[in-house]
Amino acid sequence: MADQTAATHDLLAYVREVSLRDDDLLRELRETTAGLPGGSALQVMAEEGQLLALLVGLTGARTVLEIGTYTGYSTLCMARALPADGLLVSCDIDDRWPAIGADFWKRDGVDARIDLRIGDAAATLEALLAERGPESVDLVFIDADKANYLRYYEASLALLRAGGLIVVDNTLFFGRVAEPAAVDPETAGVRALNRVLHEDPRVELSLLVMADGITLVRKR
Repeated sequence: MADQTAATHDLLAYVREVSLRDDDLLRELRETTAGLPGGSALQVMAEEGQLLALLVGLTGARTVLEIGTYTGYSTLCMARALPADGLLVSCDIDDRWPAIGADFWKRDGVDARIDLRIGDAAATLEALLAERGPESVDLVFIDADKANYLRYYEASLALLRAGGLIVVDNTLFFGRVAEPAAVDPETAGVRALNRVLHEDPRVELSLLVMADGITLVRKR
């Protein structure tokens, strides 16, 4: 059995050269985000944004839920992949960083597809379930506070249609999930979700060793 190919700097540069389809607006938003405190660590990498857009198209999603907006790079990538009458509901605890992305969404002409909701994500998910009902969402992207990952997952699964997809970011969490000494709430939250997913008969899954770990979860 072949082992995982080592991701050297040169190999990653090659992958980006032959697979990443970029443009000026995406680059500008990434550069703007990188200049913020902690921006480089919190930002979704370009390849992941492209993957998210691909998954929206592959699933035929018309309604997408995003938990954790930050500066809206992943929001922009996914909104672009939706049909003109599609909807992306994006949740964040504060409007400070999403306000940066909102300008880029407008410039790209996809702002009408985006419903930004500010406040506690768990409360927002409860409101969405009351508004839209169960199994009303086609794809969910979870990239928010890790201590509440399991809570967000369960709420997302209730909203997700059968055959729909949940994409969970940071499921390797800088490698801390494999370090027994790392017991902080964020690491513990990611570990707890990973273990639940592995044993959950309601879903199929695959953890991709990409970026900081991306887990794809398909609802049976």
